[in-house]
Order: sequence, then C-alpha cells, then structure tokens
Amino acid sequence: VSPGTQPISMSFKKISSFSNSLITASWPGLNAESFTTIGLINNTKLFLLTRFSLRILIIMRSKSKVCFFFQGQRFSLQNRSRLKGFIEKTLKAEGLNPGQLNYIFCSDREIRKINRTYLKHDYATDIITFDLSWQKDVTADIYISIDRVRENAKDLGVSIKNELHRVIFHGALHLCGYKDKKPAEIKIMRAKEEELLSKYGV
Repeated sequence: VSPGTQPISMSFKKISSFSNSLITASWPGLNAESFTTIGLINNTKLFLLTRFSLRILIIMRSKSKVCFFFQGQRFSLQNRSRLKGFIEKTLKAEGLNPGQLNYIFCSDREIRKINRTYLKHDYATDIITFDLSWQKDVTADIYISIDRVRENAKDLGVSIKNELHRVIFHGALHLCGYKDKKPAEIKIMRAKEEELLSKYGV
C-alpha cells in the first residue's frame, strides 16, 4: 500500500480540468498561472471544475510547467518554485517532456466525490492522478487530499512535510510509468520515493 491509503493513477485522456488550452478558451490571453484568484462561472468548458465544487482557486504565478491549485486548503508548502523545478527535472531524467502538470490540493470531501464519480469508490484516498499524457509529453491533473495527508502522517509517525512531498513525488512517479499494484512494484515505488525525498532534502 502507499503511504496511508493507496494512491490511484488512472488514464483519463478526454478531460483536462486545468489545461492551458481550456483556460485560454475561457479567458483569452490567460494561462493557468497568469492570475491570482478567479471565481468559476457556469461554463460548459469548466464543467469538471464546477462538478468538483472548485469554485475559488489560489494560483502561484510562475512560468513552470507545474502548477499548484489550492481549493480552500491552508497549509505550508514552502519553496514552491524549487519544488516545481525538481518535479520537471525528475520527469526529464526519466526521458519525458513536462507538459502541463496540475496539482490540485483539496479536501477528503472533494476527493471522495472524484472517487465516487470516476472510480466507483465511496471513500477518500490521498491522491488520484488523471494521466492526460500523449506519448512522451506528460500532462496530468493530480488531486491530493490534504486531510488524508495529515491523517496519514500522524498514523505513520512522520512529519506532514515528509508525507506531503512523498505523495507529490508519488504522483509524478506514476506518470513516469512506476506502478504499485504488485509487491515487486511497490518495493520499486517506495525506493524511488525515498530517493526523491533524499535528493530534494526532505
């Protein structure tokens, strides 16, 4: 199992809730991080956002391919520019081209809705990865429940910072092709997580 509840990575190539093209279509001239706050409106191009009740997004301004979205979650995520760069370097080291990676930090309630809608699981997980990649161009929407991260950190006796970064890296590793269904796969995944945590200095 993953840290806490097993993260789920799935391919869902027909929908991208935070892609640059989608946001540009709704707000010409804007990309995913060219603004600080927005209020979502009843727009069919944003049906995935409204379905998940992601009404207010707080977005860090950056030229990175990695974006962080916060759905009313208040927590410490320091050195964000460095973290984004580290994630991009991790993908490149695996021979992949970083496209648009959107990390959406949400609550147990919201991630449970996503589980019910797309996975038919009526419970919360710590992470769900919607892999929207095409060949070696990596694009994804990665939902992380901060509620789960906090609970799992407490249960495992580790810091919230450690658990949060492990889950963030876990999502990136899934996009690199690493799996965690079988014991042998889990062993490799854990080793890669520890390697990235060590390299990043957590």
